Amino acid sequence: MKNTVILLLVAIAAFSFKSATPAKFFTKTGNITFFSHTNIEDIEAVNHKVTSAFETATGKMQFSVLMKAFEFEKALMQEHFNENYVESDKYPKASFDGSISNIKAINFEKDGTYKSTVTGNLTIKNKTNKVSTEGTFFVKGGDVQGKATFKIKLADYNVTIPSVVKDKINEQVEIRVDMNYKPM
Repeated sequence: MKNTVILLLVAIAAFSFKSATPAKFFTKTGNITFFSHTNIEDIEAVNHKVTSAFETATGKMQFSVLMKAFEFEKALMQEHFNENYVESDKYPKASFDGSISNIKAINFEKDGTYKSTVTGNLTIKNKTNKVSTEGTFFVKGGDVQGKATFKIKLADYNVTIPSVVKDKINEQVEIRVDMNYKPM
């Protein structure tokens, strides 16, 4: 009888055992910075309302970005960005659907810095292109911070730069990603 009780307790413990690593990490307050540099002017906008999640088992990663949430230093830049360039009323969101290439090499149970390639499909203005960049993941106290920088050509996303401001906006812009993920 005693052995049966012990065996039953071991079986219950085995079935209720959960890995210390959460299956998913999530944020609703991620940051994406858009940056354009020319000899005439630097243009920068920050979005603090990026939603993102990734799965630790598969490396699958997703982002959703409200275009109107980008904040510029000058109100006129923000207006032009939303009305003329990304047409935020017509195309309110940008998205990324991809994966972290070597997710198994990231130890989510041990504080540290881990490098990985992030690859996927970036969609802006209903135009999708494959992008890839090196990301850095910082694990600390069970939370994960993910950072990456990549460059895109505006023309690849049907963003047209009017000739009148052609010298003020670089045809290739830098996108900086900075996410502070919490376990789900």
